[in-house]
Amino acid sequence: MMDIQSLTKVFGAQTVVDNVSFTLVPHTITALIGPNGAGKTTTLSMLAGLLPPTSGHIHVEDPTPLQQQIGFLPQYPKFFEWMTAFEYVEMMGKLSGFTNIEAMQRAHEVLAYVGLLDAKTKRIGSFSGGMKQRLGIAQAILHRPKLLILDEPVSALDPLGRKTMMNLLQDLQQTTTILYSTHILHDAEFLAEHVLFMKDGRLVEQGTLAAVQQKFEAPHIIITFAQADEARQFASQSTMPIAVDERRAIIDVQQGKPTMQYVLEHLAQSPFDIEKVEHARLTLEEIFVKVVGQDA
Repeated sequence: MMDIQSLTKVFGAQTVVDNVSFTLVPHTITALIGPNGAGKTTTLSMLAGLLPPTSGHIHVEDPTPLQQQIGFLPQYPKFFEWMTAFEYVEMMGKLSGFTNIEAMQRAHEVLAYVGLLDAKTKRIGSFSGGMKQRLGIAQAILHRPKLLILDEPVSALDPLGRKTMMNLLQDLQQTTTILYSTHILHDAEFLAEHVLFMKDGRLVEQGTLAAVQQKFEAPHIIITFAQADEARQFASQSTMPIAVDERRAIIDVQQGKPTMQYVLEHLAQSPFDIEKVEHARLTLEEIFVKVVGQDA
């Protein structure tokens, strides 16, 4: 879909984005993660065509002009608050090159899609933060972009608004590729298939969420028993370093170096009812601290 090579942006003597390279896979959601000042917004602005890169290349297979393939929602979208939602989206359609009839039809379609059709005649100034974000999505997908770029789309929303936005993004993934920046790591863990970690203008880690989690696997093996007393009995009978949490026996593989194979062989000789044996995985927030640093 889009291949980014050595993307760099310099303002004066400061390199804000430094030699960033990654590829966006069609019909996936990629989360761009990093602390404030990491260069996320500048990166997204270059991809959206709002800022020219100092150096580097943005390659897309489709020969259509890049701006026509991209929908963009900034972190703080600005609207003409005296306009109605329908007037605003219709105007954006005309600016995108639609005929009057096409702009009207498409405005109805996207407002219905984001759940704002009933509010189409209301002034934007009366909208809540969540409604404005959905209106921003409506204008961003108006021209059916192949890539949707969103800068912190859920940061100002309450939990219900975030859930609505995440459901919307999951549905949009069926027809477009999504790249979005976020500080809400729990949501990114639920939503994204690919993650990009950025610090001081550089990408310091990237890959599929599953691959990154595996790379930063926690040094524990977790055994889940059917009953809590079985977990306690197993721990008391074992020579391995084990902590017990309810029905889970947590084996520290840094002490004594027990391997998964050793643990499974040990369990094969036990009489307990075991539901699951797995390597512990760090949350995305825990990985963020490891990758980006405690001072982020």
